Amino acid sequence: MSPSQSPVESETEKTHLIVEAALELKAESIVALDMRSLSAFADTFLITSGRSSRHVRSIAESIIHALREAGESPLGVEGLNEGRWVLIDANEAIIHVFEPNTREEFALERLWSDAPLIDLEHPEIQSPSPT
Repeated sequence: MSPSQSPVESETEKTHLIVEAALELKAESIVALDMRSLSAFADTFLITSGRSSRHVRSIAESIIHALREAGESPLGVEGLNEGRWVLIDANEAIIHVFEPNTREEFALERLWSDAPLIDLEHPEIQSPSPT
């Protein structure tokens, strides 16, 4: 991290940074889950989709780049080469970027349905309907 960079100030700021990076590459169906009461390993899950494996990789690379630019290098990245499901560990935020069929298959939103939705307050994101 260069002296001019500083880590993201808050979890909300980090969430918005990730969402903006995903939206720049036209990520689809972005959902954020508040995991604080359900998980010891993450405060936030961000789940989104790309239309193809190439699109998934591009979205993930955009998020990784944005995190690094903000002084927040990911702790780990899995699945980037395959592009079906990329998992980015950004410490308290875990980001899942899926191909649509893979997202349906693993159904993380249903698996973690007890997690409250985080309102992303972004005009390009429609709030999901309650399940």
